[in-house]
Amino acid sequence: MPNILAIIPARSGSKGVPDKNINELGGFPLIQWSIEACKKSKMINQVIVSTDSLEYKKICEGMGADVPFLRPIEISQDSSTDIEFVIHALDWLKANSNEPDFIVHIRPTSPLRSPRVIDDAIKKFIAEPSFTALRSIHEMSESAYKNFEISDDGSLMTVFSHVSDLDNSNLGRQLFPKTFVPNGYVDVLRTSFIREHNLLHGNNVMPYVTDVVSEIDSEADFNFLRYQISVDSATKEAIFNSE
Repeated sequence: MPNILAIIPARSGSKGVPDKNINELGGFPLIQWSIEACKKSKMINQVIVSTDSLEYKKICEGMGADVPFLRPIEISQDSSTDIEFVIHALDWLKANSNEPDFIVHIRPTSPLRSPRVIDDAIKKFIAEPSFTALRSIHEMSESAYKNFEISDDGSLMTVFSHVSDLDNSNLGRQLFPKTFVPNGYVDVLRTSFIREHNLLHGNNVMPYVTDVVSEIDSEADFNFLRYQISVDSATKEAIFNSE
């Protein structure tokens, strides 16, 4: 069996919602939803949280995640990139234990996920070694081909084709190509590819289509998900039940 490591990034400097990652959702800190989903995975060998906060480290260790290091402040900024914390984690693991074969990138801001879906994504990616990474996506409610930009002269024009005649944009969405938005449900990354190319995803990424995913960036998003959980507790039960 390959060595599969889940990494959950949780820096402490959120500005939209202070301490977002430990804010309460459905009776649990937000980050615990991701930790518990990974712990219930049958494919993931170890769950690591990458954080710059000693407080977060203690909280996450109490939830059963490993927090073997603190992420440096210089790669924990608003402008910091995902590859920075991934490379930092891989370098630490290489120096102190063993690098994993695969990394499962789990974003705590997309808390409503099924462990079974995580495992399905991992299995599909491992079975197709030609792909450089896997990214989860969901279909946009309206094709991006029906969207507009504002031209230099201040008038509307279509995206991609950049034409100002908009009548064709009123055609039914079934007549346009389906388009998809990336979400935070699950990414699966190949350590050998990251090391060789210094990239996370590369140019041959496997699409993994999920149901529409709600992500948390604001207090309004928190409130929406609290309501969603109150009317449909199936995901919460799948993550937090004791079985």
